[in-house]
Amino acid sequence: MTGVSIRTVHDVAGLGAVSAYFGEVWRTPPAAPPYPAEVLHSLVHAGGAVHAAHDGQRLAGACAAVFGPPGSGEVYSLVAAAEPGLGQALKQAQRAWALGLGARTMRWTFDPLVARNARFNLAKLGAVGTEYLVDFYGPMRDGVNGGDESDRLTVTWDLTAPGPPYGPGDHRGAPATRDREAAPVTHHAPDGGVLARRDLAGLRVWCRVPDDVVELRAADPALALRWRRAVREVFTEAFGQGFRATGMSRDGWYTLTKEAAV
Repeated sequence: MTGVSIRTVHDVAGLGAVSAYFGEVWRTPPAAPPYPAEVLHSLVHAGGAVHAAHDGQRLAGACAAVFGPPGSGEVYSLVAAAEPGLGQALKQAQRAWALGLGARTMRWTFDPLVARNARFNLAKLGAVGTEYLVDFYGPMRDGVNGGDESDRLTVTWDLTAPGPPYGPGDHRGAPATRDREAAPVTHHAPDGGVLARRDLAGLRVWCRVPDDVVELRAADPALALRWRRAVREVFTEAFGQGFRATGMSRDGWYTLTKEAAV
C-alpha cells in the first residue's frame, strides 16, 4: 500500500481529526461525534491506543482499544473504521501493539446484519463470534444505526494464531455451499426466501443476512427491523445451544458451528 502509513495518535489535534473522521463514518452532527476527542485523549492517557491510517496526508481509517481486566491478557477494541483495502493493515497494527504489551486475545462487537464486516472479522481475520447481545446499546441516533435495534455480535480474536488463508480467488467455500443447500430449512426470511438451515447432525447452522442492511434501513426501516428480529431468533437459539459463529460466505451466509459431544 504505497503512501499509506499507520501510527498511534497522542496529540490533541490528531485525536480531534480521528474524532471527526468517526463522526463522518457514522453520519453524526459535527458537534456530536460518536467518540469525542477528549474521550479519546483520556483513553490514550489511561494506557489505551488510538491508531490512525493516513493515505498521504489524508486520514483514511482509525481504531481505538483499551486493555481488559488485570491479568486477562485481553484487549477490547472500542471502534474501528477504514476505507476499502485498509482494514486489514489497520487491524494488524492494532494487533501488533496489543501483542507487544502482552495481550493474547482481542474482543469487539459489530452489527451482525452487516455482511461485509462479518466476512472481514470471521473469514479474513479469523476471529470467532462468541456472544450474541440483544439491543446492546439501546436506541442509537446516528445516521447509520438510527431506527433499528442495536443487536451486536461479540467476536474474540486469538492474536497468537496465524491468520486464515484468504484471497479474492479463494473458492474453498464451494463444498460448504453444497452442504448448506442440502441441509433442511428451519426459518424463512422477511423477503420470503430461506433464512436458516441446520444439518441433520446438529453441528452446523447457516443463517442469511441482507445484502446491504445500511441501505435497507434507509429505504425501508420496518423491513430492516423484521430482518433484525428474524436473525436474532436464529442466533439466540443457536448460541443458547452452544454454537459459535465461525464463518461468513461471499453470498451473505453465516456458518455457526459447535463441537460434537464426546
